[in-house]
Amino acid sequence: MTKLPILKHRIRKVPEQFSWVDHRHIEKLTHPAAALCLFLVTVGDAEGLSYYGDKSIMQRLSMDPNALQNARNNLVQNGMIAWQEPLYQVLSLDISHTAKRSMAQPLSLESILKKAREEAA
Repeated sequence: MTKLPILKHRIRKVPEQFSWVDHRHIEKLTHPAAALCLFLVTVGDAEGLSYYGDKSIMQRLSMDPNALQNARNNLVQNGMIAWQEPLYQVLSLDISHTAKRSMAQPLSLESILKKAREEAA
Protein backbone atom coordinates (compact mmCIF):
# COMPACT_ATOMS: atom_id res chain seq x y z
CA MET A 1 0.00 0.00 0.00
CA THR A 2 1.39 3.40 -0.98
CA LYS A 3 1.15 6.19 1.55
CA LEU A 4 0.18 9.58 0.14
CA PRO A 5 0.20 12.76 2.23
CA ILE A 6 -3.24 13.95 3.29
CA LEU A 7 -2.19 17.60 2.99
CA LYS A 8 0.54 17.79 0.33
CA HIS A 9 1.27 21.47 1.02
CA ARG A 10 2.05 20.76 4.70
CA ILE A 11 4.76 18.06 4.45
CA ARG A 12 7.11 18.51 7.37
CA LYS A 13 10.77 19.41 6.98
CA VAL A 14 13.51 19.34 9.59
CA PRO A 15 13.77 22.93 10.84
CA GLU A 16 17.12 24.69 11.16
CA GLN A 17 17.09 24.36 14.95
CA PHE A 18 16.31 20.62 14.52
CA SER A 19 13.41 20.71 16.90
CA TRP A 20 10.40 19.07 15.29
CA VAL A 21 7.94 20.96 17.45
CA ASP A 22 8.44 24.51 18.69
CA HIS A 23 7.64 24.83 22.40
CA ARG A 24 5.01 27.48 21.59
CA HIS A 25 2.98 24.80 19.83
CA ILE A 26 3.34 22.28 22.66
CA GLU A 27 2.02 24.80 25.19
CA LYS A 28 -1.34 24.77 23.37
CA LEU A 29 -1.78 21.03 23.84
CA THR A 30 -3.31 18.88 26.52
CA HIS A 31 -1.01 16.32 28.14
CA PRO A 32 -2.50 13.40 26.13
CA ALA A 33 -2.26 15.43 22.90
CA ALA A 34 1.41 16.21 23.58
CA ALA A 35 2.05 12.49 24.18
CA LEU A 36 0.26 11.57 20.94
CA CYS A 37 2.20 14.26 19.07
CA LEU A 38 5.53 12.94 20.32
CA PHE A 39 4.49 9.40 19.41
CA LEU A 40 3.45 10.40 15.87
CA VAL A 41 6.61 12.44 15.31
CA THR A 42 8.65 9.44 16.46
CA VAL A 43 6.94 6.79 14.31
CA GLY A 44 6.25 8.89 11.22
CA ASP A 45 8.23 8.53 8.02
CA ALA A 46 10.13 11.40 6.33
CA GLU A 47 6.82 13.00 5.27
CA GLY A 48 5.30 12.60 8.72
CA LEU A 49 3.03 9.73 7.68
CA SER A 50 2.10 6.73 9.81
CA TYR A 51 -0.57 4.03 9.86
CA TYR A 52 -0.81 3.22 13.56
CA GLY A 53 -4.29 2.06 14.52
CA ASP A 54 -6.24 3.32 17.53
CA LYS A 55 -5.83 0.06 19.46
CA SER A 56 -2.06 0.09 19.04
CA ILE A 57 -1.76 3.78 19.98
CA MET A 58 -4.02 3.36 23.02
CA GLN A 59 -1.94 0.42 24.22
CA ARG A 60 1.39 2.20 23.75
CA LEU A 61 0.22 5.48 25.34
CA SER A 62 -2.05 3.97 28.01
CA MET A 63 -5.09 5.85 26.70
CA ASP A 64 -8.75 4.91 26.52
CA PRO A 65 -10.74 5.58 23.31
CA ASN A 66 -12.13 8.87 24.62
CA ALA A 67 -8.68 10.18 25.62
CA LEU A 68 -7.26 9.26 22.19
CA GLN A 69 -10.14 10.94 20.36
CA ASN A 70 -9.76 14.11 22.46
CA ALA A 71 -5.96 14.13 21.97
CA ARG A 72 -6.33 13.66 18.21
CA ASN A 73 -8.96 16.43 18.04
CA ASN A 74 -6.66 18.76 20.01
CA LEU A 75 -3.83 18.14 17.52
CA VAL A 76 -6.09 18.60 14.49
CA GLN A 77 -7.60 21.81 15.90
CA ASN A 78 -4.11 23.22 16.50
CA GLY A 79 -3.01 22.39 12.95
CA MET A 80 -0.37 19.91 14.03
CA ILE A 81 -1.71 16.76 12.36
CA ALA A 82 -4.07 15.68 9.65
CA TRP A 83 -5.97 12.42 10.12
CA GLN A 84 -7.90 10.33 7.65
CA GLU A 85 -8.43 6.94 9.18
CA PRO A 86 -6.16 4.98 9.17
CA LEU A 87 -3.49 7.54 8.13
CA TYR A 88 -1.90 10.22 10.31
CA GLN A 89 0.20 13.04 8.91
CA VAL A 90 2.34 15.21 11.18
CA LEU A 91 2.12 18.61 9.51
CA SER A 92 4.72 21.21 8.80
CA LEU A 93 4.42 24.03 11.29
CA ASP A 94 5.94 26.52 8.86
CA ILE A 95 3.45 29.12 7.81
CA SER A 96 3.73 29.66 4.08
CA HIS A 97 3.09 32.98 2.45
CA THR A 98 -0.35 31.78 1.37
CA ALA A 99 -1.26 30.79 4.92
CA LYS A 100 -0.21 34.24 6.16
CA ARG A 101 -2.89 36.02 4.12
CA SER A 102 -4.59 38.60 6.24
CA MET A 103 -8.32 38.86 6.48
CA ALA A 104 -7.94 42.21 4.71
CA GLN A 105 -7.44 40.06 1.61
CA PRO A 106 -10.09 37.34 1.95
CA LEU A 107 -10.17 34.50 -0.55
CA SER A 108 -13.24 33.93 -2.67
CA LEU A 109 -15.08 30.63 -2.35
CA GLU A 110 -14.15 29.95 -5.97
CA SER A 111 -10.42 30.32 -5.26
CA ILE A 112 -10.67 28.17 -2.12
CA LEU A 113 -12.40 25.37 -4.05
CA LYS A 114 -9.94 25.68 -6.94
CA LYS A 115 -6.98 25.35 -4.54
CA ALA A 116 -8.62 22.34 -2.83
CA ARG A 117 -9.10 20.61 -6.21
CA GLU A 118 -5.46 21.29 -7.17
CA GLU A 119 -4.19 19.89 -3.87
CA ALA A 120 -6.37 16.79 -4.19
CA ALA A 121 -4.97 16.04 -7.65
